[in-house]
Amino acid sequence: MPKIITLPGDGIGPEVTAAAVEVLREVAPDLTFEEHAIGGAAYDAHGDPFPQRTRDALEHADAVLLGTVGGAQNSPWNSLPRPMRPESGLLALRKALGCYANLRPVRVQPGLEHLSPLKPELARGVDILIVRELLGGVYFDGDRKIDGDTAYNTMRYTTPEVERVAKMAFWAAEQRKGRVTSVDKANVLEVSELWRRDVQALRDREYRSIHLNHEYVDSVAMLIVSDPSRYDVIVTENLFGDILSDLAAVIPGSLGLMPSASLGDGAGLFEPIHGSAPDIAGKGIANPAAAIMSAAMLLRHGLGRSDAANAIERAVALALREEPTRDLGGQADTKTFTNAVLEAMGTPVG
Repeated sequence: MPKIITLPGDGIGPEVTAAAVEVLREVAPDLTFEEHAIGGAAYDAHGDPFPQRTRDALEHADAVLLGTVGGAQNSPWNSLPRPMRPESGLLALRKALGCYANLRPVRVQPGLEHLSPLKPELARGVDILIVRELLGGVYFDGDRKIDGDTAYNTMRYTTPEVERVAKMAFWAAEQRKGRVTSVDKANVLEVSELWRRDVQALRDREYRSIHLNHEYVDSVAMLIVSDPSRYDVIVTENLFGDILSDLAAVIPGSLGLMPSASLGDGAGLFEPIHGSAPDIAGKGIANPAAAIMSAAMLLRHGLGRSDAANAIERAVALALREEPTRDLGGQADTKTFTNAVLEAMGTPVG
């Protein structure tokens, strides 16, 4: 039986992860689940944001379902040495799993255009997949330092790192509309010159059926909200991808609607992209939609069960129409929304 390691994490993570697990148990009763600690909760319990027992559990995982990591800006965790902070545990988790490609779908479901802050004619039909490189660039480079009044971080990429994430983007595009936009800042950054050169060379060598164009990150930041339908698959490096995908999250209407899949060498990592929202943690009002849709991505990309994934996504879309959560202008709390998803899937709710 497939084993799913769950890492609820911090803030609202345990609440939305529990909702996702409840849906997974109904649609895939053969799955087994094993819970472990990550982030601030792991530091509090074990003195390490990514403890050894969690590392060891990953060796036997078929997929990993993550909640959220981190606390409020004034959290005591933020005064810890950087390697002990919750976010360092998340970066170490991604590296341990070899998850070099982060897939973030930005989709406006038919009938849900009214949830978007964009005009309905702009939001209608938006279906973008952002493929973000996840293990390189400025977030991971060891050449970093604060020295008195001077600080620096280094952005560094190699051709193999660029090619492997570009291959993921081209593979995804082959199953979609066949269009890839590679995002860089090649007019001022040498690392972006390398990125653009290597993505283009790979396309010319192995993916000639894909239409590829290159755009600067500042231009994409404007166009992704003013003309989002121009994009199919976007591929970019770690920092740019982090910012652009959070910006694009406004299109469906809320960060609470944004799932993700991180894929690479081993078990995939599946998580909502929203934060830990400590201000509402424990109140039972968090929107679990992104966590539940991350569970759908787990089924599709982690276990090869597309039919079950499609069933969850259809049920979430119906629940969003009938029982929107508070962040979307509705009244549904976490449990009410989860029950609406289960009912939409045909599961009796007691």
